[in-house]
Amino acid sequence: MVLDVATGTGLVAQELRRHGCKVVGLDQSDQMMRSTDHGAPHKVQAQAERLPFPDGAFDALTFTYLLRYVDDPPATMRELARVVKPGGTVSCLEFHVPTNPLWRTGWLAYTRAVMPPTGRLVSREWGYTGRFLGRSISEFYRRYPLETQAGWWRGAGIPHPRHRVMSLGGGIVIWGVKQ
Repeated sequence: MVLDVATGTGLVAQELRRHGCKVVGLDQSDQMMRSTDHGAPHKVQAQAERLPFPDGAFDALTFTYLLRYVDDPPATMRELARVVKPGGTVSCLEFHVPTNPLWRTGWLAYTRAVMPPTGRLVSREWGYTGRFLGRSISEFYRRYPLETQAGWWRGAGIPHPRHRVMSLGGGIVIWGVKQ
C-alpha cells in the first residue's frame, strides 16, 4: 500500500495504480479532494504534518510539491517517514532551480515573465499561481539547499537519500529507503 501525500490532481496516484499499486491519496485541500477521483480509490483529507495513520502503516510513500508549503520541513519529513515500514521507499517530486547558468536564466525568464501573464489568461487563481510559483521555488532553495534537504531525510531515518535532477534542472526526484 502506497500513501500519496499532497495528492493534488491525483496524477501520481493514477500512475502508481497503473503500475499495480494500491494507493491512498491524502491532501489537506477540500477543493482538491472533491475535484477529481485523484487516481486513488481511498482518499483522506488531512495535513502532512499530522498524518492520521499508525507507525509503519504503508509500504511506500510519495509526495509532490509539499515541503515548500509547510512550516517545519524537517518535522514534516519525520512525520512522513513515521508511517512507512522499515525497508519502505519514500520519494518526492519537486520543482528545482537549474544550476546551469544558461538554463537558470531561461527558467527565471519563464517563471517571472511568462507564467504570470499566461496564468492570468486561464483564470484569476492561475494568475496568482503564476506570480507566486517562481519566487517560491527560488526562495525555498535559497533557504534550504539540496544538502540541507538531504539532512532532513537522514534525520527522518532515511540515511542514504538519492536524487535525480530532470527537465534541464527545473525538476527533481528525491528518494530513499527507510531504515
